[in-house]
Amino acid sequence: MDYNKIDIKTIPTNEMGSLSFFEGESDIPFQIKRIYFIHGVPKGTQRGGHAHKQLQQILFCPFGKIEILLDNGKKKESFFLDEPNKGLIIGNGIWREMIWHNSNSVLCVAASEYYDESDYIRNYDDFLKMVKVGI
Repeated sequence: MDYNKIDIKTIPTNEMGSLSFFEGESDIPFQIKRIYFIHGVPKGTQRGGHAHKQLQQILFCPFGKIEILLDNGKKKESFFLDEPNKGLIIGNGIWREMIWHNSNSVLCVAASEYYDESDYIRNYDDFLKMVKVGI
């Protein structure tokens, strides 16, 4: 499955908190073209339910706890993003779903492409068909 858990670089600043960061084409394998975040989501909410034909992403949760479900059409895996210095890089052709385990958790995403609706696969049966022929 095309994913990679990463430790996001973090510089502790003692009692003043910490600074965490990553850089496109250095810490992650793509240039960042879009950043977005999802917030204000109630506990138990499930989002996502799609895959991408070309887009790659890094997901991280600077606040709260979010479960990420990944599916390549053959194997399913689950990960928790619950530390601000942990990230998950997801390649294309991976079905993803996100479940909020804490209300008001924040999911941040840096993407390799600008928004393009035609890159989305939103129907799971269509996704499975594409997996069989190779996305």
